[in-house]
Amino acid sequence: MTYRSGFACLVGRPNAGKSSLTNAMAGAKVAITSNRPQTTRHAIRAVINRPDQGQLIMIDTPGLHKPRTLLGERLNDLVRTTWAEVDTVGLCLPADQKPGPGDRYIAEQLKALRRTPVLLLVTKLDLVDAATGAAALAAAHQAALAVDLPVAEIVPVSAHSGMNVDVVTDLFLAQLPEGPQLYPDDTVTDEPEEVLVAELIREAALEGVRDELPHSLAVTVEEMTPREGRKADDPLLDVFATIHVERDSQKPIIIGRKGARLSEIGTRSRMAIQGLLGTPVYLNLHVRVAKDWQRDPKQLRRLGF
Repeated sequence: MTYRSGFACLVGRPNAGKSSLTNAMAGAKVAITSNRPQTTRHAIRAVINRPDQGQLIMIDTPGLHKPRTLLGERLNDLVRTTWAEVDTVGLCLPADQKPGPGDRYIAEQLKALRRTPVLLLVTKLDLVDAATGAAALAAAHQAALAVDLPVAEIVPVSAHSGMNVDVVTDLFLAQLPEGPQLYPDDTVTDEPEEVLVAELIREAALEGVRDELPHSLAVTVEEMTPREGRKADDPLLDVFATIHVERDSQKPIIIGRKGARLSEIGTRSRMAIQGLLGTPVYLNLHVRVAKDWQRDPKQLRRLGF
């Protein structure tokens, strides 16, 4: 049997279900998810192994959008750079929303790739009934035809229910070139642990915040080291992290009354970090104001963008 290996990426506008589908395909939590648009800020790579068949490295990208800040411009540049370098692309269109100008714009951009196969994925099928799902498939097909985007397949999929997740994985693998295994069998992602930990903290901080806050939040891990003096069978990992906001008025929102909200964020993210790393964690969180960091090149670099 031919062994295939290579890279694919999921693209689409914000909140199109890309991160949830990445996690479902990987069978593990690799990318954070939220109902807030523009949650994804990095190109997260998930390694999907099919013994004797191939290895797919799936890249979850930020949602392509009309940028209002320097951060937005850089995230869009990241998406375009990523899809120009992969072997195949999946364009995600959510079934619970009709294709709009943003979707058509992305489809037009993908058409310029020419030789890169595109799969059209109608996501979030679990949110709609059968009739609406069928209409969403037809609308997705029409959106591709409207810009003359050739697609290899059109697939309805639900990350939540698992519908066609394996089918989508097989279709991506079929588009890859013949090649050797690129990562060891036990690799789920090649993202540094510090990046994954920072993302889990940001995911917890996004829960229940006001509309103006999600885009203003960033997280950095300042230190992550095993606690000295602990026995091998009783380890503890010390994690010191900072949640950055853009304005003074946002800081008390994150901290909450008498620190209750920050404590809740800490508890939720600590449990997620322990699940990821498989070791007990002591998490120390601070909140810092980085004024207008989304528009400041120096601060963007400092925060990893």
